[in-house]
Amino acid sequence: MAARSVFRSGLFNDRVAIVTGGATGIGKAITAELLHLGCRVVIASRKAERLEAAAGELSQLISPSSAASITALQCNIRQEDQVRELVASTLRLHGRIDYLVNNGGGQFSSPAANMKLKGWNAVIDTNLTGTFLCCREVYRAWMKDHGGAIVNIIADMWRGFPGMAHTGAARAAVENLTKSLAIEWASSGIRINSIAPGTIFSKTAMENYKELGPMIFQMAVPCIPAKRLGLPEEGTIFSKTAMENYKELGPMIFQMAVPCIPAKRLGFPEEISPAVCFLLSPAASFISGATLKVDAGQSLYDSVWEIPDHSSWPAPPEGENVGALRELMKKLKHKL
Repeated sequence: MAARSVFRSGLFNDRVAIVTGGATGIGKAITAELLHLGCRVVIASRKAERLEAAAGELSQLISPSSAASITALQCNIRQEDQVRELVASTLRLHGRIDYLVNNGGGQFSSPAANMKLKGWNAVIDTNLTGTFLCCREVYRAWMKDHGGAIVNIIADMWRGFPGMAHTGAARAAVENLTKSLAIEWASSGIRINSIAPGTIFSKTAMENYKELGPMIFQMAVPCIPAKRLGLPEEGTIFSKTAMENYKELGPMIFQMAVPCIPAKRLGFPEEISPAVCFLLSPAASFISGATLKVDAGQSLYDSVWEIPDHSSWPAPPEGENVGALRELMKKLKHKL
């Protein structure tokens, strides 16, 4: 990972940031750019081994003349006491907290009807409650009296999040939380904004989404005239064995997203980190309560989620408009 930035070197000298989920993917790219800009960064994550490895790698990006530093602190953001200790430890180390980047999160693929309450709660507790706890503890311990800037990383959930309804609900709630706190905490000199990445490729995401392989089957249904999958006894494709074998096809989810992105390519973590640094910087001094979409226009374009043909919805109320549409469709059918 090369340390580079469009912003001037030293922009964040003498500033301190906490980045949750800072050891991988988008969080790692954010940390790298903050370090390049002279920031003292505390990265937090549940997994100590991964955290220490990332800190070691990222420390190599710091030049001897830089004011930047990196510290790894293990923290499960779902645990209130651990979040409180993360904030307290940062203050003991650095004496201030200027920036908070809530990037920590997690989810798994599942149809909503199959989700167990335990799994639902785990995602809500991480993506929503964890973000709230980090915001609240930083506010109470430092920003209430000294101000600061917060950026919450959410997601492209503007048209729902089929297959991951739990994270869609949580991320939408974080956007509303962002707006609420922007008003409540404005008098303390705190700016708080959200960033909604589009489809972002990273090695970590590719590994995490291997489980999406089985969804390839579900997404194939609209392309099958029978509108269902074949079974082994019919000499066709779906079986438990095939589902297991196709787990490695999870990365194909990225490929399938490309046609729905106006840029016709995937985004990368290094295209999210500059947006975060902008919102933290003095250049965004009059921006608060906003959500910046970094998605190449994907949220304005088509949907990757196909709905199979069906006739399950109730018929519309009879009337002249329904009759007119039927007549129109008959005429069009004859022309075709």
